[in-house]
Amino acid sequence: MPLSISTSRRALKHTRAITVQAYARDDGLWDIDAHLTDTKTFDASLATGIRAAGQPLHDLWLRVTIDRELTIVDAEAVSDAVPYPGYCEAITPDYKKLIGLSLLKGFRPALKEILSGTAGCTHLTELAQVLPTAAIQAFAGIVIKSRDPEQSHKPFQLDRCHALHSAGLAVARYYPRWFRPPSG
Repeated sequence: MPLSISTSRRALKHTRAITVQAYARDDGLWDIDAHLTDTKTFDASLATGIRAAGQPLHDLWLRVTIDRELTIVDAEAVSDAVPYPGYCEAITPDYKKLIGLSLLKGFRPALKEILSGTAGCTHLTELAQVLPTAAIQAFAGIVIKSRDPEQSHKPFQLDRCHALHSAGLAVARYYPRWFRPPSG
């Protein structure tokens, strides 16, 4: 179901698009490719000149290669379109600093510590924040078994969102083994 129809007339001015694609590699690793674009519906006046309507102000790519434990083993950033050509893209090699980080344990605080502010590109660092949940979605049902009736440990997704809290009705219905009635 889409959002409700606006009660006011509107004119589209800006679009930010983010896509993430996950690839299982033949060496057992996974590539998570994230892409961000920003476009305007009008000719934008930048300090570096006019950017024509529909031409991206930002066209940024970030790839992390991860193992099955969601540890980053390689990283690459590319800036195809930026507002300050010759300057913005100079930071892309610094995204190799993601290597060694876990997408499961403390990724976002570590990302902020090593690549926020002038230590990184605001937009690439923002894009990197979607990597943990995108990787988990990619792994769901393939690497992370979420519906195995014989599984001896609590499914990964339980107690990670409102709908799947252990005392909730969705868990009672779809994961009865792991349902924990509310106390009190």
